[in-house]
Amino acid sequence: HQTPREYTDGDEGETITLRLVLKLLADTGLVGFPNAGKSSLLGRLTNAHPTVASYPFTTLNPIIGTLVFEDFARMTVADIPGLIEGAHQGVGLGDAFLRHIERATFLVYVIDMAAVDGRTPHEDFRCLRHELGQYKAEILDRPSLIVANKMDLPGAEENLALFRSATGHAALPVS
Repeated sequence: HQTPREYTDGDEGETITLRLVLKLLADTGLVGFPNAGKSSLLGRLTNAHPTVASYPFTTLNPIIGTLVFEDFARMTVADIPGLIEGAHQGVGLGDAFLRHIERATFLVYVIDMAAVDGRTPHEDFRCLRHELGQYKAEILDRPSLIVANKMDLPGAEENLALFRSATGHAALPVS
């Protein structure tokens, strides 16, 4: 009986509308203002090839890279697009970007110590922490590292000293 001669008509199918929200899963999330150097850092640390340019908002979507250690252990790193003041309220699509940070177990604050865009590094750090705390307070309890980026540019050394005195936090200088 290759073709059945007896059958039952099926019932009308069901329809459902779903709204799916993507939340990336990464071990580490790079957090910072636009043009702070997050994509450059991701490109140097991992196998990712993010677009890098000298203007803000080059990264429009989170990018994941994998850092492979000498013992072949792996860690995923997410480059989160730049956050701005008011991000927790949706300013600059900030809430869309913040949801990707929810699942990162470790945060790396990438701070532009050269103040290329005219902002103050310690105020950038304070603002980033405020935005994360307003979005979800428990994010602030996660382990973190502060990276003082663009240390090869003029004024960065002075800003790093001001940053340390204003925040009381040490930062890892890189360029």
